[in-house]
Amino acid sequence: MKVKVEIFLKPGVLDVQGKAIEAALGGLGFAGVTDVRVGRVITFDSAAADKTAAEAEARQMADRLLANQVIESYRVEAA
Repeated sequence: MKVKVEIFLKPGVLDVQGKAIEAALGGLGFAGVTDVRVGRVITFDSAAADKTAAEAEARQMADRLLANQVIESYRVEAA
């Protein structure tokens, strides 16, 4: 089963990469782009028996290793 974990900074945490991209896009003429946030996506195959088990396992992974819970949030999806 394919699992996707999307990790992103919590609201209120300064996203330096996002600001740099926003400024660069503005310089390229994309002035309407604002509030750019940068995150990361981790995908993997899981041997879990079903979608619920795969998502629960991925949440444990995110809680223990993949996401810094102080400044990051995450979203899990299994298909």
